[in-house]
Amino acid sequence: MRRFLDLADFQRDEVLDLLALAQALQDQPQPRALVGKILGLVFFNPSLRTLASFQAGMARLGGSSFVITPGQGTWQLETRMHAIMNGAAAEHIREGIPVLASYCDALGVRAFAEGKNLESDLRENLFHMIDELCGKPLINLESAINHPCQALADWRTLDQLAVPTRAKFVLSWVTHPRPLPLAVPAATLQMAAMRGMEVVVLRPEGYALPRQIMAKAEAAARDAGGAVSETNDRSAALAGAQVLYAKEWGSTAHYGDSEADARLRADLSDWCVRESWFETCAPDAKLMHCLPVRRNVAVADEVLDGPRAVVKREALNRLVVQMAVLHRMLA
Repeated sequence: MRRFLDLADFQRDEVLDLLALAQALQDQPQPRALVGKILGLVFFNPSLRTLASFQAGMARLGGSSFVITPGQGTWQLETRMHAIMNGAAAEHIREGIPVLASYCDALGVRAFAEGKNLESDLRENLFHMIDELCGKPLINLESAINHPCQALADWRTLDQLAVPTRAKFVLSWVTHPRPLPLAVPAATLQMAAMRGMEVVVLRPEGYALPRQIMAKAEAAARDAGGAVSETNDRSAALAGAQVLYAKEWGSTAHYGDSEADARLRADLSDWCVRESWFETCAPDAKLMHCLPVRRNVAVADEVLDGPRAVVKREALNRLVVQMAVLHRMLA
């Protein structure tokens, strides 16, 4: 495996095989599997779990890693094609990425959406450029429209909880002070569809996921025997659900327009997950979220601190599944 960029690049059986490897590495650690191997990590955007879990996973397999945060201790990197570099950036990724790749055995890169033009972000222009520039195995640590490491960890979490493949899975928009990228909701939707679940996207008006993302998930659901739908009816969406996956994202109706997005979300404070959401419709449902989560804005304390929240288990599973990805790439 030389690329881990999108869960959709793999057949369902290949995903299950990776998950089996993750379990095997947990049951029987291999602390010398990657001795002498080096993982390079490039973070154009902040991280807590992704950074720490990849460094810890590489160390547990016997390898080492280095971290580059452009502009913090290194030259700021330009990412635009044909840029006239007379500003803050001193180096272009067209030189930077190949050089960094030459220093390591695999490279992981995090580069969020620009958040200005929806069509441009959907095309993943920046990550495609990085892919072309990187001659070593490459891992997507979160791009404009994808987060496959989080999706794989969430799949493992569902398996650990013995959630049936045909269970009802609700991906719900929740509020946040500002618009966030589409990467996690897109990856989560794709994961649940590939698993064969009955997936419902619950969102207020103005926050429908782009048609390209929905169509991709619908195709995966058909192949796996599941289904994908969307609604703004909370009661109908949650009725019989076994999982509620809460996630924030920006308005697709006003993509790139932060002022219009702010006006739209100003009246959506009731889209904070509370215990009352579950009481009559889904009393036994689990609450998932990729973290970080804003308490009492996106999800209330009563839910996060209660027995239905499995967010810490998801975070632990980031380490476990990423070790499987590294092992498959480099062992």
